[in-house]
Amino acid sequence: MSVPHTRPAPADAEYMRIVDDLTYHYEGVFDRETVQRAVDRARATLEPVAKIATFLPILTERFARDQLLAAAQVEGKVATSVPEILFVCVHNAGRSQMAAALARHLSAGKVHVRSAGSQPDQQIYPLTIQALAERGIEITEAFPKPLTDDVVHAADAIVTMGCGDACPVFPGKRYEDWDVTDPAGQPIEVVRAIRDDIQARVTTLLGQVLHHS
Repeated sequence: MSVPHTRPAPADAEYMRIVDDLTYHYEGVFDRETVQRAVDRARATLEPVAKIATFLPILTERFARDQLLAAAQVEGKVATSVPEILFVCVHNAGRSQMAAALARHLSAGKVHVRSAGSQPDQQIYPLTIQALAERGIEITEAFPKPLTDDVVHAADAIVTMGCGDACPVFPGKRYEDWDVTDPAGQPIEVVRAIRDDIQARVTTLLGQVLHHS
């Protein structure tokens, strides 16, 4: 029985370009094999949850780039000049996205912010995007990301919201657990209240983190 000839998917060329770009970006930090593994992991992680396949390469590149940066920070290959804050919830589709966006907005670059989910959803809740847009904060390019050990190791402060035991605990880190309502399925009035609750908490956290950094 003959085996049908299969051509490489057109997307493969796109992923080779991503590896080329990131290898150039991290020249002297990571070799090509390490970059290739990071891209393969990012693609495998995001493929099952990517809602629109055509966006998968750009999301893969962003996720791989940030995972490599986190690994470089952990290994001391890249110096961190500002405090790192990681916001974690279950789906990385509401609370942690709002907290990260507000922290970036309010800190004016004085902190580096990441967010992740213990069980990331396929997309950010639309009302989360709307509630932030009302504050002049656009997160249209953000996407739910899985939690990895490297981003936890790279963080100075880790804020968890509703992910319970799924959030890993490492010694020497500043941990806070915020009891914030999940915006999933809530009307916009409730989502706005959640946004304002998170903004107040983020403002306090930034004051503490920046004061002690």
